[in-house]
Order: sequence, then C-alpha cells, then structure tokens
Amino acid sequence: MHLMQLMRREVESRMAAHDLTDAQWKPLMLLASGRAGSALEMARALDLDAGAVTRLLDRLQAKGLVERARSESDRRVVHLRLTPAGQAAAAQVPHVLAAVNNDFLRGFTRAEWEELRRLIQRMTDNGLALQAQRCAA
Repeated sequence: MHLMQLMRREVESRMAAHDLTDAQWKPLMLLASGRAGSALEMARALDLDAGAVTRLLDRLQAKGLVERARSESDRRVVHLRLTPAGQAAAAQVPHVLAAVNNDFLRGFTRAEWEELRRLIQRMTDNGLALQAQRCAA
C-alpha cells in the first residue's frame, strides 16, 4: 500500500467521527477558506465535473452543512455558503489533518522533517514545470 493511500484512509477514518466523508470535508474547507464560492469554482478546485459537484452539494445541503443562494445581480449564479453546522464541521477538519500528519511524522527529527519538506517541494516544483511545459506546447 502506498503512503498517500494510507494517509487518505486514516483521514477518512478520523473524519467519520465528525460524520464527514473524504469527498465532503474538502468542499467544506474550500468554502471556509474562501477558495470556492460557487459550484463552478468548486468543480475547478476539486477537479470534478459539474454533475459530480452538484450531487456532492446536494448531499452537503441535505446534511445541513451548505446553503445555496441565488445571486441578486445575476440570477444564473448560485452562491454557496456554510451553515453554522457547516462552519462547525469545517473547523474540525484542520485539527484532524494535523493530527494525522503528526502521527505519520512520529519519530522524525526536525532535520528529517525539514529534508522531507524540501524534497516534497522539489517534486512539486518538478510537477509544476511539467504542467507548464505541457500548457506551452
């Protein structure tokens, strides 16, 4: 099993205690952070198609975590916002993610942790460069 799978499963297990699935906590965080305020922005941020995002938002709305409000200035636009219950749920997510991260890093020295961060950043930079090359072509 790969590291990302192990971490994803651990996060999912711990999010279940907050009645959230892997698919549900991510949109809550996007809304809480202000990085997505509409279904279109959500679809782009999550790299999902519009239909999948609509179904996901339907589930979050049914759970009382998200509200949809039609724009006053443009009736085609529907704004998304967290309900008070959604805000409370979103507030738990960073704590769960930090706890999982800390548990996976248990036993690492500070130097090892800094080296790991440096190597991951280098891999990220390489990935971004590959994307830039592909877009330029």
